[in-house]
Amino acid sequence: MNMAEQKLRGSFSNFPVNPDDTELINFDVVVKIGSMALIRKEDNDIDYNIFSRLAASLKPGYILVSSGATEIGRIDYMKRNGGRELKGNLAAIKTAYSAQGQPILMEMYRQFINPKYSVRQVLVEHSHFNDERKVNHIRNLLFSAANQNAIPIVNYNDAVSDTENMHLELRDLKRKTDHVVECVDNDETAAVIARLVNARILVLLTSVDGIYADAGDPSTLIEEVVGDTYEEVEQKIDEMMANCSGASRQGANGAKAKLQFAKGPLRSGTTVIIAHARHKLSDIIKGNVKRTLLHIK
Repeated sequence: MNMAEQKLRGSFSNFPVNPDDTELINFDVVVKIGSMALIRKEDNDIDYNIFSRLAASLKPGYILVSSGATEIGRIDYMKRNGGRELKGNLAAIKTAYSAQGQPILMEMYRQFINPKYSVRQVLVEHSHFNDERKVNHIRNLLFSAANQNAIPIVNYNDAVSDTENMHLELRDLKRKTDHVVECVDNDETAAVIARLVNARILVLLTSVDGIYADAGDPSTLIEEVVGDTYEEVEQKIDEMMANCSGASRQGANGAKAKLQFAKGPLRSGTTVIIAHARHKLSDIIKGNVKRTLLHIK
């Protein structure tokens, strides 16, 4: 039995590995980027600089959770239909835009990710994280990508997710258990995946520099939240959440959601960073740019 096979015993035993591998890759970083961070608001178009900068930073051992399919689909639809937007049922419109935007989203990342790496799309729904067998399947899928020279790009599968059915299923789940993963926000999806793979760092990229003590004053950036224990950090987060307001898009919960979902990974020992998507990922992780860092000593 080679070293790779020995390491696979236990948690990960259902995915193929290259027979010549002597060491398996573990997960270093999970990155999440929000829809509005991928868009140039001033001209309502894709921000190619953000795409290229982020994609070039990715490598095996990194997982990207990317929003943006719906918003990019909306922009693409408008470009091809005289600037007009779809009208009617909002859920149906979201489905149409998401289906149109998904291939464009993946094409953009594939264009800028190092060509020596493979790219794998992973579309998830809430059901994948509320069933133990499906959770293990997702974990194995992600772990196999890292060890097969591939970068997983995860997104919620809005194109086929029926909102009404989703709410009914979540309601039924909540009757059976107190712990239900909803994944209605990709901040939550990223946090769940970070815990699933025991990532060292979770980076939440947004359109601001981090968390502000005063949401309207960028000079009040909170640069670090640290404590000797998780409980100490959690108390500080709760105090911060009381002052949080605003979001980058309709239907999002902004800074408050990011802080709430950061608690799970922090409890598991993952360092969480919230920062502006305009910066290089390496600079964000090293602390060379403005950011909010949450961690336990």
